[in-house]
Amino acid sequence: MRKIAVISGFIAASIAVVFVTLRTPDSDAMAMRVKYGGPASGFAGTSDGMSVHYRDQGCRDCPAILLVHGSNASLQTFEPLVRALKHRYRLISYDQPGHGLTGPHPRDDYSAQGMFEAIAAVLEATGVQRFAIAGNSMGGWVAWRYVLARPQNVSALILIDSSGAPSPPNAQKPRLYLGARIVRSSVGRFLGQLITPRFVIKQSLLDSVAEEAVVTEEMVDRYWELLRYPGNRRAAGLLATADREPSYGQRLNEVTLPTLILWGEEDRVIPPDNAKTFHEMIPNSDLQIFDGVGHLAMEEAPERTAIAIDEFLSEIQAEALSAQ
Repeated sequence: MRKIAVISGFIAASIAVVFVTLRTPDSDAMAMRVKYGGPASGFAGTSDGMSVHYRDQGCRDCPAILLVHGSNASLQTFEPLVRALKHRYRLISYDQPGHGLTGPHPRDDYSAQGMFEAIAAVLEATGVQRFAIAGNSMGGWVAWRYVLARPQNVSALILIDSSGAPSPPNAQKPRLYLGARIVRSSVGRFLGQLITPRFVIKQSLLDSVAEEAVVTEEMVDRYWELLRYPGNRRAAGLLATADREPSYGQRLNEVTLPTLILWGEEDRVIPPDNAKTFHEMIPNSDLQIFDGVGHLAMEEAPERTAIAIDEFLSEIQAEALSAQ
């Protein structure tokens, strides 16, 4: 019995040492606001106290595009695209609830409706009433769900490696990035709130892109530090289990707005089969697949992405003028 007690004590002590060694604290909220906020940033409040971090950049009198990032990302993921388009468009980006400097949703509501609350706050703060909406990954899901709910506000839809399409028969099996694999289990979600090694974030990014050189140390730090913004790691676990209401995918044929679908040919997170499903289901859609690009086209190929968006929106504007 004494031997068993000694072994048990040794194991418990070892676990405690490992936990203390690996535990990663939250990042400092004020330091993060200084580092990832700045003069371009604003904060839009909601009725229940959420403070949504956003940026309103580019040509103030030009057509507006609302940019919606994906899971575990932030508005920073669109900065290369903003730089490429800012002379011709008004670019409004924001940190979704549970992400970036916005932090967690006050009611832990990570449904489509909960995400729409952040959009409403940003639109009220900026005064924008009509806009194109562009979303990547989970942000694409928010974007097309928003179009189904409020099409009167939107001029065009842009999906960049979006989630939410019904799975086609014999679809290519997705290869989840490391972080997504971890949060699939309840144990992983619990530990993820306390232990978030930087190498996990780096490997997750490497799993998401086609060209590893895109993943810089600065990029890894940004994703890692903002994921550890107070409340965001818990939110990541809740987001992983939130009901994405897959039945809405059967309503994609109700999206009648002009739609541009952009996809990385080497996207392993949401394979290109999904792009073809979106294209087949959305009546007024165009599809472009970029070779040599993975899941983050706006960071991996910002110039190609910007050209495709500019050509698409310019054509819509030209058609609108000719119809007058």
